[in-house]
Amino acid sequence: MKVSDIIRTADGGCELDILVSPRASRSGPEGVDQWRRMIVVRVRAPPLDGRANKEVEEVLSDAAGCVCKVIKGHTSRQKTVFFVGGANDVAQRLDG
Repeated sequence: MKVSDIIRTADGGCELDILVSPRASRSGPEGVDQWRRMIVVRVRAPPLDGRANKEVEEVLSDAAGCVCKVIKGHTSRQKTVFFVGGANDVAQRLDG
């Protein structure tokens, strides 16, 4: 399964559901969880005071090459992220 299979077009960009693994040994996207239909993202930051959310935004912005923002799930491991950009471009960059 690829990112292009699970990304959704939204007004002004696209959305993607992710599963965050905080306090990881390294940061970055880890691929797609086929059963949950989400991207797994590892971050080094702990889930305190929004630090993990901020790192998620930084990691995914770097990987996708465009600005992204957590829009749902601020206190959960399962989040929805909004990307400013076309779904095809974001999916291509995140697929590798």
